[in-house]
Amino acid sequence: MIIKPKIRGFICTTAHPEGCAQHVQEQIDFVKAQDKVDGPKKVLVIGSSTGYGLASRIASTYGSGAATIGVYFERPSAENRTGTAGWYNTAAFEKAAQAEGYYAKSLNGDAFSDELKAKTIELIKEDLGQVDMVVYSLASPRRTHPKTGESFSSVLKPIGETYTNKTVNTNTGEVSDISIEPANEEEIRQTVAVMGGEDWTMWMDALREAGVLAEGVTTVAYSYIGPALTYPVYREGTIGRAKDDLEATAHKLHEELQALNGRAYVSVNKALVTQSSAAIPVVPLYISLLYRVMKEKGLHEGCIEQMYRLFADRLYSKEEMATDEKGRIRVDDWEMKPEVQQEVAKLWEQVHTDNLNELSDFTSYQAEFLRLFGFGIEGVDYEQETDPNVEVPGLQA
Repeated sequence: MIIKPKIRGFICTTAHPEGCAQHVQEQIDFVKAQDKVDGPKKVLVIGSSTGYGLASRIASTYGSGAATIGVYFERPSAENRTGTAGWYNTAAFEKAAQAEGYYAKSLNGDAFSDELKAKTIELIKEDLGQVDMVVYSLASPRRTHPKTGESFSSVLKPIGETYTNKTVNTNTGEVSDISIEPANEEEIRQTVAVMGGEDWTMWMDALREAGVLAEGVTTVAYSYIGPALTYPVYREGTIGRAKDDLEATAHKLHEELQALNGRAYVSVNKALVTQSSAAIPVVPLYISLLYRVMKEKGLHEGCIEQMYRLFADRLYSKEEMATDEKGRIRVDDWEMKPEVQQEVAKLWEQVHTDNLNELSDFTSYQAEFLRLFGFGIEGVDYEQETDPNVEVPGLQA
């Protein structure tokens, strides 16, 4: 079939297998061109099929020669429907990794469930014995609690009062004001239940109790802080409450892992075009301005550059690892440079629909969004027929 992008709201409902494969290969090629890292050798990535999770898997495999197990929830093709981008990404990564002699297997299902945790532990025991790194990179809008059966849904809302600011329609480029009503206590509770640290704790407890965490194990989860202008809807909103819980979890896990000489951290990463960030009002406009400023200053990074720097310059550097006053790793440090934020804030005041393309890098935002789904990738002929039925070579039953 000939596959074209079909945009609905802030998601693309189609994905291109060859485009996704080429996008994965670009990330692999980047890591191969960097210095090797004295990093982890047996890695579990929970949420491994897109964005920072996928980049973590690539960075550990090609940066330090790691064997990796990926856990994700993606959909293969069916009838006239393509598979998801994460399905094609995983297929491409595992095909490339296995061709070069790297161990790469995966499990597809509900990572919040006890069943998938048990299957993952069984696979680790059978093939790797133990893992020396656990990356927690789940991004889901919903979660069913494995013990109580309660289903939770997250919301993107401010807390306390209505928030009004600029946003951009990512399809049309129209800049307008948006007002978001504040969350109630139940919505806050549910958002923390989905995006906070409880499931990360459940994973680490299960892995530790099963004896599959190696001496000196590292675990890391990903977070975001962002600029003051997005605080009401992000860091001081419902998501921020969940991130606070995630960071508190890191401290708790860090203490518990001392028995294994292990460590747990939250890494605060930069704003990037991802399927998750596209859904947050205000953030796509901020990213469009940020990209322009960071590119002009030679500071721009994508997912793979961020994750390579996290591994090489922070987690596995020979230098003592720097953290902020709350013990967080900051690879958003270039984004948060005062000169970057000052320039973005100045542009924010000026930007409107008519000057959007002049003041921002909105065209790159749109292009990056499509690249997430395998579209607009150099070297791919999108007029040619392509088979949407792709197998993931390391997928376990």
